[in-house]
Amino acid sequence: LVDSGGANLPRQAEVFPDRDHFGRIFYNQAVMSSQGIPQIAVVMGSCTAGGAYVPAMADESIIVHKQGTIFLGGPPLVKAATGEEVSAEDLGGADLHCRKSGVTDHYALDDNHALHLARKVVRSLNLRKKVDVTIEPSEEPLFPADEIYGIVGDQLKRNFDVKEVIARIVDGSKFDEFKALYGDTLITGFARIFGYPVGIIGNNGVLFSESAKKGTHFIQLCCQRNIPIVFLQNITGFMVGREYEAGGIAKDGAKMVTAVACASVPKITVIIGGSYGAGNYGMCGRAYSPRFLYVWPNARISVMGGEQAATVLATIAKDRKAREGKQLSEADEAALKEPIIRRFEEEGNPYYSSARLWDDGIIDPADTRLVLGLSLSAALNAPTKKTEFGVFRM
Repeated sequence: LVDSGGANLPRQAEVFPDRDHFGRIFYNQAVMSSQGIPQIAVVMGSCTAGGAYVPAMADESIIVHKQGTIFLGGPPLVKAATGEEVSAEDLGGADLHCRKSGVTDHYALDDNHALHLARKVVRSLNLRKKVDVTIEPSEEPLFPADEIYGIVGDQLKRNFDVKEVIARIVDGSKFDEFKALYGDTLITGFARIFGYPVGIIGNNGVLFSESAKKGTHFIQLCCQRNIPIVFLQNITGFMVGREYEAGGIAKDGAKMVTAVACASVPKITVIIGGSYGAGNYGMCGRAYSPRFLYVWPNARISVMGGEQAATVLATIAKDRKAREGKQLSEADEAALKEPIIRRFEEEGNPYYSSARLWDDGIIDPADTRLVLGLSLSAALNAPTKKTEFGVFRM
């Protein structure tokens, strides 16, 4: 759905010359076309300069009368370059491109008509979806989705059982839990969402070595069986302390991180609470390329909580003062902590995250089942590659 004025001229150095800048859009279009991926452009506004290549490189293009325009150089540039004065409609409107240039293929009277024409084009693509999983008839959960609001709340310090969330997302509220009595701060099991099979990994507390090994085992099962994985993130991180370091929490956490990174089955992450530190990695944060990542409005995403970060930095400041033979007063400590806590609270907010495209959108918790069903359907359009795991430190 195209409406592009081209490159932002005052910020051209940030959008034009580099590998992943503006030109990569058209490179990707050409490569996708070579791979047989259909592309349909609906021109609903101006397509100027580079923006003109989007419909020009699409399989089929639709343009809206008296609204859509396509030109490599708009009227101001034409006047500057040649002295010619011409209106946007005469230079690149629907009549010109549908009747004379052939840049577009379909003439729409308005936006609704354009979308109707796009649906007709999709209908003629002659595509048959081939999924590599078994699909069963969908069942509604036994419990209403809006009960999630009361289960989760907006206080991250209040614990809740992730299985209560799962019961309001999966078909028939049926969840076949895996290793229910082992590593119980990580919940793993199989279910279906709109008939599609899924493995679900959810947090019920901090990750211990047992939890990490359980998660690794479960991810291997999902990859062996070619089952998509849904991660429900509400994690403060991996357990710390002398006992746990001696017990190998670093290598056990690394097993889970390795499994998540290498898994080639579709991965979909929903941050339903906190997402902190290495817990974000082990639960398939953005860096681990989930096909989709969504957040709830109550979520928080940070390297650690604001209070913890403030305490760490205050401790460093105290130690520095102590080496100088001085002390950090309570007032100075409070003055040091306050801006850190405020900054972490601001930057950990889901709207801060979503504004920077660190996720694929903030969703209403009650819509989670629907969003996951659509995401699974989309992800399963592509064939699943065989997973090859790296070295697991034993």
